This record gives sequence, C-alpha cells and structure tokens, in this order.
Amino acid sequence: MGTIRVTGLSKAFGTEELFNDVSFEIKRGEKVGFVGANGAGKSTLMKCLLNKEEYDRGNISIDSADTIGYVEQQADMDSDGTLYEELKSVFSDVMKLKAAKETMEAELAENADADKLKQYGRLVERFEHLDGYDYASSIRRTAFGLGFTEEDLAKQVAHFSGGQRTRVCLAKALLREPDFLFLDEPTNHLDISMIEWLEGFLQTYTGGVLIISHDRFFLDRVTNRIFEIDNKTVTVYEGNYSYFMKVREQRRAAQLTAYEKQQEYIKKTEDYIRKYKAGIKSKQARGRQSQLNRLERIVKPAETAAFNYFAFNAPSDCAQRVAELEDISYKFPDRTLFEHVNVLIRKGDGIAVVGPNGAGKTTLLRLLVGELESPTGRLKIGSRVKIGYFSQQHEGLHMDRSLLDEMLYEYGLDEQQARRYLGAFLFHGDDVFRLIGDLSGGEQSRLAFLKLMLTGANFLVLDEPTNHLDIPAKEAVEEALSTFPGTYITVSHDRYFLDKVANCVLELSEGTLHEYIGNYSYYREKKAEENEARITDAKEHSDAAKKKDNKPEGAAIHEGAGAGRADQAKRGAILSMSDDKRNQLIHRAEAQIATIEMDLKCLELTMNSPEVQADPGKSIEIANEYEAKTKELDEWYDKWAQLTEA
Repeated sequence: MGTIRVTGLSKAFGTEELFNDVSFEIKRGEKVGFVGANGAGKSTLMKCLLNKEEYDRGNISIDSADTIGYVEQQADMDSDGTLYEELKSVFSDVMKLKAAKETMEAELAENADADKLKQYGRLVERFEHLDGYDYASSIRRTAFGLGFTEEDLAKQVAHFSGGQRTRVCLAKALLREPDFLFLDEPTNHLDISMIEWLEGFLQTYTGGVLIISHDRFFLDRVTNRIFEIDNKTVTVYEGNYSYFMKVREQRRAAQLTAYEKQQEYIKKTEDYIRKYKAGIKSKQARGRQSQLNRLERIVKPAETAAFNYFAFNAPSDCAQRVAELEDISYKFPDRTLFEHVNVLIRKGDGIAVVGPNGAGKTTLLRLLVGELESPTGRLKIGSRVKIGYFSQQHEGLHMDRSLLDEMLYEYGLDEQQARRYLGAFLFHGDDVFRLIGDLSGGEQSRLAFLKLMLTGANFLVLDEPTNHLDIPAKEAVEEALSTFPGTYITVSHDRYFLDKVANCVLELSEGTLHEYIGNYSYYREKKAEENEARITDAKEHSDAAKKKDNKPEGAAIHEGAGAGRADQAKRGAILSMSDDKRNQLIHRAEAQIATIEMDLKCLELTMNSPEVQADPGKSIEIANEYEAKTKELDEWYDKWAQLTEA
C-alpha cells in the first residue's frame, strides 16, 4: 500500500502525440516536482492518473485504500456557504462522529453501564484518530496560512475572486491530509509569505505529493524527485530542482558529444560510399551502407533558451538619478495603502519590490509611471529617462496581427532580424505566423516582454513579468534582464527570478517601505536575523516582567505547600476513577497535547513570515503567544503524567 505505478502510458489528441510509453512510480512520502514546457502534457498526464482523462495505452495502478487530494489551476466551485462552512465540510465524517459522541454522552449521564462505556470509548478513539478535537484550529491554521483572515471565514465563498476560490480548494485538500496530494500550479494566487507557509506544510507532510509548478525556488525547497516531460517521454531525476538542472545539463552535454561524434562518423561513411559505390570497392561500400541503415541514430538534444547569439541594442544614456519618490502616499476611501514612502532609483539598479498581496506593490509602480497620482509629496523622473512599462494586461499587443507582422510593422526590422528576436523568446518556425489573439497568456507575456526590450527604454517598470511563463521562458526573461544595460524595477512573487535579477529589494508591508541592498537571498537572511533579534528581545522583556512580578520567598513557600496539598487531592480523585473514565481523560489530554504542538508549529512558521518580521509589535505579540502556548503544553503534559502514573 502507498505506491502509484504507471507503466507504458501513452496519450494523443488526434494526430498530436503528447507522451508515449511513460513509466514511473510515486511512493507515499515522496515529494515529486513535475516540470516541462507549457503544452508538454503535464496537466493531462496528472488527469490521467486521477481518471479524469482517458489514456490510449498503458496501465495505472493505485492501491484502493489510498486517498488522493487534487487541486487544479482554475477552481470550479459552486457554494452558497461561508468560507468556514466550506472548509468545515471537509470534516463531514468527523461532524457525524461528534454528534454521535455528544448523544452518547447524554445517555451515559443517565445510565453509565459497562457496555455503553466500552462503546463510547471506541467512538472517542475513532474521533481522536480523525483529529476531532483539532478540526477547528486546523481550519484556522490552514486558512490563515493561505492568506485568509478571521473576517474572511464569515464571508460567502460565492463572493470570492477566482484566485481566492483556488486557495479555498487548496485549503480543503490540505486539511484532510490524504495519502497523495496532486497539486497543479499551487503557488498561483499566493504571495511570498503564503508560499513559504505552504512550503513548511509540505516539507513535514507524510503523504506523497506530485506538484506541477514553474516556481523553481518552491520546487527546490519542497521536492526530492523531479519528473521532466520532454520530447514525449518522462525522465526521472533523484533530487530537487537544482540537482535536476545540474544532472540534465551533464546528460545533454554527453548526448551532444555523442551526437556530434556519430554525425562525424556518418559523414565519413557517406563520403566513402559515394566514392566507391561504383568502383572496385563497391562490395565494401554496400556493406557500409547496410551498417549505416542499421545504425540507431542519436537525437540531437534540444537547445535551451539563451541569448548567447545576440544582444539588444544598448538604450540611450540618462541621468544617474533615474527616479525619485519623496513622501509618496496612496489611500482608498476605506484604508491607507502606504504613506511617507521615499525611494531613490539610481542608474543601473535592478530593484525587486516584495510584500504581501494587497500591500500596494502594483500601485507603487503605477504611481511611478504616472497612471496614478499621489496626494502628497512628489515624483521626479531624471533627465533623458525613457520609461518602458510591462503591465499584466498587455495593452500594447495588436491581437489581429501575426507575431512576424508585429515585429515588422512596429520596429522596421527585416524578416531575418524579426525571426532572430522571436526565436530568442521561443517562437520558432511557423509559430511566427500565428495571430497574437490566438496565443496563450504565457505566450502573449513573452511577446510583450520582447517588444518592451525593443522600445529602446532605459528604465523598465515590470509588473509580474514572469506570470504564466513556463521555466524555459522565465530563463529567457532572466537572461534578457541580466544582459540589459539600463535600469529596472520589478514586482514579482518568483523568488528564483528575483534572486537572479535583483541587486536591491524594497519590502512594502504594513504601509511602510524598507530597503535591503542585495538580492532576494540576502533579503531573506537579513529578515531572519531581524526576526531572531525581535524574538530574543521579546523573551528578555517577558523574563524581566516575570522577575518583577515574583512574590516574596515566604509567600512562595506557603503557595508551594498549598499546591502540594492540591496535588494530593487530585491524585486521590484520579485513583477513585474507573479505568474507562481515566482512559477517556488520557485520550483527551493526548489530543490537547497534539493540538497545542500543531499550534506551536504554526506559530513558528508565522514568526518566519516576511510580514511578521517587518512588524516589531507583531513579532513580540507572536513571541508572547508562543510562550503562553509552551506553558499550556507543559500543563497538559503534567495532567497526562498524573493520569498515567496514578
């Protein structure tokens, strides 16, 4: 039990074959990342495993006792209930047991015979096995971890956005902790703090996980195996994403060497055949032709996206002070997004703007490009600065044109130049004749970014430039920005991307802006140091308060004597209990201990979230709550010890 086996699986849509003769295993406890270009067949293969899509040939074996949770990219949810009711519906079997338990407790109050007590004990054991005492706190932990608030729990799901509904589906899948979790792009619609919470959850998850994701940082932190679907087959790599990248490049280099050597051998053999096929060595020539016909040809490995064969034209020079925001603010009628924001952007900066959803990151970019106005302060753009803006809506694309026409009409390129630029962004061959309106969201993003690079702008303002892009396309964008000699500022939730392109991080949280000079990894290190310092300060403050409140020694001795008498009384009460009653209390204590330990784990994850680390008051509040929970845990362990040792 606990293994999914796939043997010889094949699937085609009409004449287009997605994958052929695919075989692999996933065992319970393994965390598998499923990667490949958009359109390679990842989601289709996952749906085949779930029996949501028919396959042409092969076999899928899943133990009947195993449960599977599935979260797809776009949630289709029809619910009239509140968020809390929707999440609570996951525990329908627990609710039935709870009702049965309460009914039996009422019966036992009137007549506690031995048979009923045994029946009640079995009911309680089943209830505790399903974490019945913990379901309410589990709902809150998961909902809060995925960015919902206490107020959201009372809101109707029908009024939620598509992204929020997808998060609801993710929460429902996580709550019951099935044997296997199938997650299709689970980090879509999550900000960085939510993604980090999900990482922490999956790292300690005991079931098997199959994840389709283009988030390389997420794959690195969660997975221990990578399945790559490429060229209609699946290759298995034992390790995380970084290991996969290293080994794949080694394999491709070896395959390319073997391919080139074979091509050299083929050329020499064909030259020999042409030279001697009609002469005295015609028999040998025919023999070599037979050998060549039987030769198994090595396939040339596909080239990865790269900008190693051309560079964009350097943009025009501009002032050293590219842009300045002084005392900028922005408010909605019901709340303030941020105020007293000051930013200086210098020539050559690569700036990342990070923060939780709703903090105002996109608003800050729109103020910078002049789409919005601040009621306070001023915005100053430097001399000779030309701004290029990448918005998520791609307003600058002409949907009725082909890709090639877009390049020819917009920039006066010849066809060879246009194809070269389009090829760098992974549009090859007949792709260039496709209408822009027929492209996917990710393909339109690639084209919009290419057009932006060709405008000659020396200051790029980028709002989620890697959204909807697969990994090869993200690598192409990263390469383009890395070779861009101008200045740029970007909002993104893609931490791998930010690590590659940023040399400065601006964190926008709780209405304030903080600057960190370094890439995203440096920012995370500094945040961890700040959080550790705050927790230490909070503990020292709490310890000092305790010492101040300590009573005189005589009072302590008197209270200790009283406590000793109370303990003796408790021990006597426990000894007078029936075994069934004591076992019920032991089970109750163990359930409470498990609940509090989960709460402590949740608080540990919360302590490390960027929004908490950015707020000293919140950090102290969490540290105090952690200390209170620890004390409560000690008390329950004492109760458990008294019950088991009496």
